[in-house]
Amino acid sequence: MTTLDYWVIVIFSIGILVAGLSMSDRKADMQSYFGASGALPWWMSGLSLYMGFFSAGTFVVWGAIAYEQGWVAITIQWMMAIAGFLIGRFIAPRWRQTGVLTAAEFVQQRFGSGVHKFYTYVFLLMSFAYNGAFLYPVAKLVNVSTGLPSHYAIMLFGLMAVLYTTSGGLWAVIVTNVLQFVVLTAAVMIVVPLAFERVGGIPAFVSAAPEGFFNLTGGEYTPWFIAAFGLYNMVFIGGNWAYVQRYTSVPTKREAKKVGYLFGWLYLISPVVWMLPPMLYRMVDGNLAGLENEGAYLMMCKEVLPAGLMGLMITGMIFATTDSVNASLNVSSAVFTNDVYKRINPGATNRSLMWVARLSTLAFGMITVLVALMVPAMGGIVEVVLSIGALTGVPLYGPAIWALFSRRQTAFSVLFTTLVSLAINVFFKFGAPPLLNVMLDRMQETVLGVSLPIMLLAIFEVVYRRRPYRIATSADAAADGAEVASHGKQQSALAIKTVALALLGVGLMIMVLGLLAASGRPAVLTIAFMIVALGTCLLRMAYRKRTIS
Repeated sequence: MTTLDYWVIVIFSIGILVAGLSMSDRKADMQSYFGASGALPWWMSGLSLYMGFFSAGTFVVWGAIAYEQGWVAITIQWMMAIAGFLIGRFIAPRWRQTGVLTAAEFVQQRFGSGVHKFYTYVFLLMSFAYNGAFLYPVAKLVNVSTGLPSHYAIMLFGLMAVLYTTSGGLWAVIVTNVLQFVVLTAAVMIVVPLAFERVGGIPAFVSAAPEGFFNLTGGEYTPWFIAAFGLYNMVFIGGNWAYVQRYTSVPTKREAKKVGYLFGWLYLISPVVWMLPPMLYRMVDGNLAGLENEGAYLMMCKEVLPAGLMGLMITGMIFATTDSVNASLNVSSAVFTNDVYKRINPGATNRSLMWVARLSTLAFGMITVLVALMVPAMGGIVEVVLSIGALTGVPLYGPAIWALFSRRQTAFSVLFTTLVSLAINVFFKFGAPPLLNVMLDRMQETVLGVSLPIMLLAIFEVVYRRRPYRIATSADAAADGAEVASHGKQQSALAIKTVALALLGVGLMIMVLGLLAASGRPAVLTIAFMIVALGTCLLRMAYRKRTIS
C-alpha cells in the first residue's frame, strides 16, 4: 500500500465518524433513539439490514470458496436473496404489525416474564461474543493491510463505533450504514472491470476456467446443504433481534415489506459482483492452497487497483464489518434499557432512560472491545462462535417467528424447543466426536440445526391445536403506523441530508483519486460521477422532506 492509500483510510474514517456524530439528538427519547420514531425510510432501513448482515468474512470466507469452486459461492449467497424475499412477503410486515420497540418486548407480551428473561439474557450474552468475533477480523484486516498492531486496531475502530452509536442511536447507525454501502459498492464496482481487463476479458476467463467452475453446487455444498442454509438465513435474518429493529422502525407494514424485498434484490445481484474478483484471480494464480485461498480477493485488489483505491477498498471492508457491531450494540442497549431496566424501574423518567441507554451502549461497546482483545488468547474463538451461530440461530430465533403466525405455542413449548435443540446441537458438535466417535459434516450439521427446532414446533402445533392463544398486536400498529411524529420526520430529513452531503464528499474524493490514477481512470471517474449524482438527488429529496414537514 502507498502513502495515498493510508491517507484515504484516515480521511474516510474521519468522514464516517463525523457523519455518525452529526445525528446526535438532545431531544431523543426511547422511541427515537432505538426505533427512529417509526420514521425510518424503507430504503435506508433495507440498506442498513443489508450492511448489518455484511462483514469482511464475505470477502474472506466466500471469496475462498469462489476461488476454489467458482460459482458455488454465488449460489450459496443467493439463498440469502430468497430468504429476503420471503421475509419481505411474510415476516417483516408481521413484526411491524406487533407495534413493539424490541423483539424482546414481543416475547414478553406473548409468553410472559419468565420466557422474556430467558431469551433476553441469552441474547445479551451471545451479543458480546458475536460482537467481539466481528470486531476481531476487522483488526486482522487492518493489521495485514497496514501493519497496525491488531490490539490498537481493535481499540481504535471499536471506540469509533461506540462513539457515534452512543451519540446518535439508531439514526447514527443507519446513516453510517448507508454511507458505507456506497463506499464499499464503489470500491467493488471499480475492481471488477479492472480484474476482467487483467485476465484478458470475459471470453478468456470462460475458456480458461477450471472444469465445473460454473456449476451451481459442488463438493460439500450439496443441494441439501444449500436448501438448509437458505432456511437458516430466513429464520436468522427474520428473527435476529438486531434485524427485527429494521422492520419495526419504518412507518408502515407496506414499507416493512419493502425492507425485506430490497435486501433480497441486493443479495440477488451483489454476490455476482463480489465473487468475480476471487474467481478471476484463479486465472492469475491458480496455486493458492489451504488458508491462502482466503486472501484471493485482496490479492486481486492489489493486482489491479491504482494508488489510493486500495485504501478505499480496505476502508469499505473495515466499516462494512463494524456495521454488524454497531447494529448489535444499539439493539443490545435497547433490550437492556427497555426490557431490563425499565421493568425494574417502571417509573423511570425519559431523562433517566436515555442516560441508561447511552451508558449501556458505552458499556456494551467496552465489553465488545475486551472480548475482541481476548480472541488470540482464547484460541480460535471466532470459528467456534460462527459454528455455534449456525447451530443456535433457528433454536433461538425460530420460536418467536413461529409465534408471529401461530395462536397455539406456549411458554413451555418455545422454551422446550430452544433448550432441547440447543442441547442436542451442541452435543453433536462438541460431545459426540470424543464420546461416540461421530462427527457431523457441514451439511449434516446445518440440516440438524435447522430441522430439529422446526420439527419440535410443528409437534407442539399439533398437540396444542385446541388451545388458541392471542397474537399480540398494537393498536397503533393496527392503524398501520400512518401517523408519524413530527420529530421523527425532522430526523429523517436530517439523515437524508447527512447522507447526501457525505456522498458528495465521497464522490469528489474518488474523482480526485481517478484523476491521479495511472490506470483504470475511466472506471474510477464513472463511479465518482454516479456517486455525485446520487448525492445531489438525495440532497434535493432532503430539502423537499424538510419543506413538507
